[in-house]
Amino acid sequence: MHITPLNPLTKDTLESIGLSWHTDVDSTSYIENEMVEISQEEADRFYDAGNELYDMFCEAGQYVIDNNLFFELDIPVSLIPMIKQSWEQEVHWHLYGRFDFAGGLDGLPLKLLEFNADTPTMLYESAVIQWAMLKANGLDENAQFNNIYEALQDNFKRIITLGADTSRFSEIYEGWKILFSCVSGNDEEERTTRFLQEIARSAGFETEFAYIDEVQFSQDEGVFFNECNYEFLFKLLPWESIAIDEPELAMLMRSIMESKAGIFLNPAYTLLFQSKRMLKILWDLFPNHPLLLESSFEPLQGKAQVAKASFGREGIGVEVFDSTRTLLAGNTQDYQNYKKVYQAYHELNKNGEFYYQPNVFFAYESCGLGFRKGGLILDNYAKFVSHTIR
Repeated sequence: MHITPLNPLTKDTLESIGLSWHTDVDSTSYIENEMVEISQEEADRFYDAGNELYDMFCEAGQYVIDNNLFFELDIPVSLIPMIKQSWEQEVHWHLYGRFDFAGGLDGLPLKLLEFNADTPTMLYESAVIQWAMLKANGLDENAQFNNIYEALQDNFKRIITLGADTSRFSEIYEGWKILFSCVSGNDEEERTTRFLQEIARSAGFETEFAYIDEVQFSQDEGVFFNECNYEFLFKLLPWESIAIDEPELAMLMRSIMESKAGIFLNPAYTLLFQSKRMLKILWDLFPNHPLLLESSFEPLQGKAQVAKASFGREGIGVEVFDSTRTLLAGNTQDYQNYKKVYQAYHELNKNGEFYYQPNVFFAYESCGLGFRKGGLILDNYAKFVSHTIR
């Protein structure tokens, strides 16, 4: 791999541009002072892979709905009506997601690990911080695969235009408002939510921000904050968490959708894509596809593999086994009540003792690349690494 050192941004500088979660609990910097150099050809492969995989996920989603495979994907029963309605009605628009890959550099084949389709992290770092890292080092900040801001701006407009062409947005937009919400007390989630609010405002929407416990829900009239009604609610709160931890809220949101009093972003159907057990459905529909790894609901025989909880996050709920089923690494303190999927192991690009995982954001099309750096299981302590196209 081509790794180039960078002069780090100071903590004050990072905080001045909105990144307060810059230091991990071991006092090391979360933003790595280096960048990965890639070729334009490699960047194009990441772009094409995200676009092709999204089409495959859409085909797989239709297959799951047609064959009633929600139980197999570990989908909470209470969310199934919302998933079906949001899938069938075009107004429920998927705003953004993030594909996680293995390989893609040094001749290693590019393979999908999973799709974080509902509430993906690392958005602000990928869209803003790596651009700032190049600029601060006197490099060409535009020499990146990174048009996340512009892609999201256009995709917000598609919430209204419902298609590729966004030129008619100003003609048909009628003052519809988006309320942006997340839990309180989490700087990263709030910064991400407010960043999305900023992009929506720049696209032409009226917007407001509220913590989720400040939002009022009416099954007949929709979403309110400070006595103002909002046609759209963006919630940085996973659908499965709503179903399990807030069942009354889930029922309220279902009623709001049924009465067409409000629309939620990301839509409920993104939970189909978010479930890691969708990897097995993809393998069934597209066996031996060059972007996929063999996946099964049962342990693979005689192969190195990774076991994942259906809705595990940040590396938790993951176990890595060699071909003899010997455990090489595991992080399973949570998500034990979720079903598992078993995916063939694929080597990540490595430099020294560290592994590098490419992550591609998707907003109607592939729109940006970033890297995480860490151990065999990339958890919440993995570092963010910028990139440049040489």
